[in-house]
Amino acid sequence: MFGLGMQEILVIALIILLLFGGKKIPELMKGLGKGVKSFKEGMNEVTDQKDEVKSEEVKGEK
Repeated sequence: MFGLGMQEILVIALIILLLFGGKKIPELMKGLGKGVKSFKEGMNEVTDQKDEVKSEEVKGEK
């Protein structure tokens, strides 16, 4: 995963745990999940719009 080994991932997780504490981590992950969901929805909208434009161009050529 991104060229990181298991030891590096564990060190990063430990640093995050020390910086934010155990109670804040679920809140951070929830926010991250919402952000990823919003990003995916935005990407799907862009893809849908591109498909609509392509289908309109095909209809216009006929």
